[in-house]
Amino acid sequence: MRLDDLDPTRNARDLGSGGGGGGGLGLLGLLPLLLGRGRLGCGTFAILAVVVVGYLMMSGGGGILGGGGQSVQQGQVAGRGSGSNVACDTEAELFSCRVMTSTEQTWGQIFQQQGERYQPATINFYRGGAQSGCGAAQSAMGPFYCPPDQGVYLDTSFFGELSQRFGAAGDFAQAYVIAHEVGHHIQNLTGTAQKVTAIQQRASRAEGNAASVRLELQADCYAGVWAARNRDRIEPGDVEEGMRAAQAIGDDTLQQQAQGRVVPESFTHGTSAQRMKWLRTGLESGDPAKCDTFSGAI
Repeated sequence: MRLDDLDPTRNARDLGSGGGGGGGLGLLGLLPLLLGRGRLGCGTFAILAVVVVGYLMMSGGGGILGGGGQSVQQGQVAGRGSGSNVACDTEAELFSCRVMTSTEQTWGQIFQQQGERYQPATINFYRGGAQSGCGAAQSAMGPFYCPPDQGVYLDTSFFGELSQRFGAAGDFAQAYVIAHEVGHHIQNLTGTAQKVTAIQQRASRAEGNAASVRLELQADCYAGVWAARNRDRIEPGDVEEGMRAAQAIGDDTLQQQAQGRVVPESFTHGTSAQRMKWLRTGLESGDPAKCDTFSGAI
């Protein structure tokens, strides 16, 4: 994907390294899928752990914990490999920061067309662990979005896992990961995430999981909308990279690989087929209005 001409976003922070566990709205959310208990809500979690596909994942259902990021420099770019806590200073971070710039331009235009002003998310890089507005973040959780501080949290080592463990290599697959989390930011801005939280608070476990699936599939569709509106930057093979990533992180695929069986009522993110379908819907339409996963069958 051609992004080299874009300046890195100014809405970026490097949180350094630390430890802990927690999370918000993520691309994976494997724990509830395997344990069949609890549900992944909008930025809500309890501290639990399980080893799956080589990951120690942490998520669940509970109250939002307080906390915030460390004091860091924002919007500055240093030389690669500087070792300082400056955002966008490594190859992976710089690419991610350019993806964020692209999402800001895309969603800024969409919101402007609707007579609204887009408030960008902040991408927070960390290594190992750090503090987020949703509590402690840990790299084993994978990328996630935290609604209280409107932050995307990413340990870029996940890109290696995406390629090696999930068989989803390529820069477009990495961009899809970030665009999906920005999709959760759009849901936060539009109030969709809050509506799903309200549903989960009064619903059964199965109903709450079903609402979570629809939320995640919409974020996939929004990622497709972003890609569609940047079609001139897409190179041959990019779309296939995104589809491989969507297929690899479907609930059914992950459960089958981890435990040899599938438990549909525990799904929180959607099947591989569903994730590919809604990513493709966004890609083919370029229209966020086509991403209504809350009406009808998915």
